[in-house]
Amino acid sequence: MNIAIVGATGLVGSKMLQILEERNFSIDKIIPIASQKSEGRLIDFCGKKYTVVPIENSLNEEIDIALFSAGAEVSLKWAPQFKRKGIYVIDNSSAWRMSEDIKLIIPEINGNLLESKDKIIANPNCSTIQMLMALAPIHKKFKIKRIIISTYQSVTGTGKAAIDQLNNEKNNIKGLKIYPHQIHQNALPQCDIFLENGYTKEEMKLVNETHKILSDKSIKVSATAVRVPVFGGHAESVNIELKEKTNCEDINFLLNKTDGVVVQDDPKKNIYPMPINAEGKDEVFVGRIRKDYSKENSFNLWIVSDNLRKGAATNTIQIAEYLVKNNLIKK
Repeated sequence: MNIAIVGATGLVGSKMLQILEERNFSIDKIIPIASQKSEGRLIDFCGKKYTVVPIENSLNEEIDIALFSAGAEVSLKWAPQFKRKGIYVIDNSSAWRMSEDIKLIIPEINGNLLESKDKIIANPNCSTIQMLMALAPIHKKFKIKRIIISTYQSVTGTGKAAIDQLNNEKNNIKGLKIYPHQIHQNALPQCDIFLENGYTKEEMKLVNETHKILSDKSIKVSATAVRVPVFGGHAESVNIELKEKTNCEDINFLLNKTDGVVVQDDPKKNIYPMPINAEGKDEVFVGRIRKDYSKENSFNLWIVSDNLRKGAATNTIQIAEYLVKNNLIKK
């Protein structure tokens, strides 16, 4: 199996290489692809060195699966060209997520939808992935009527330039600012650009992607996305209103049985999920599960995950693993 990483030198691309190695993905050859400024750079993978090639030259390579994480513009231009060569594309950008003929996949939730004809597959937004990892089993059993979510998102979700801005501000160093305001010791109620409806693109991703992945547009979703000066992962405060009656114990029991979810919920011992503990892990952590006494049959949850791993690289690789395991790669 020959795997290409498009955006191999970026934060998520580098994480993909790391996770492919960790998970012992069966690979004959890695093809690291990046912009022309990274051409010729050497990438270490499983004890071997591979030379970065520009995307313009990459279609000359023998590739089975291409993992894209180089932004929507690159994906829109190049994913169809890879598809025409018979290459399976799993795209981590927003380019294809809401296209009607492209599947938006979290393997634990809707991987069963995948078919060999799916040559372009979309990876959901990081915040959506961790939220739905916790909410999908609840929705399946108790039917979610409404979701109110506030996110507290790591600067790593913006990329290396955002990490540099935070570090520069912490150390009083002048440098490029990727955010419109200081992020050090601050919280910005803006992730991505504002739309005409007053919400940001990130907030609307949580709305639209939830409807698509759960195949249920009746769920009401209201989102506020906030950028915070942390590195380890995203945190989310989530309030849900259910159609079917249940209790905290049932929700706790259900989540404890859910693959990829870890419940950390013992307030008496100050045990609850935190980004600093989620960093470097693939699981989604859930805690602070409690009844909302202001509205009938409603509950609050606190959901945390490493956005570069399960929120991006790990989920992308899990999709590739699903394709291989189920013999869906057809040339």
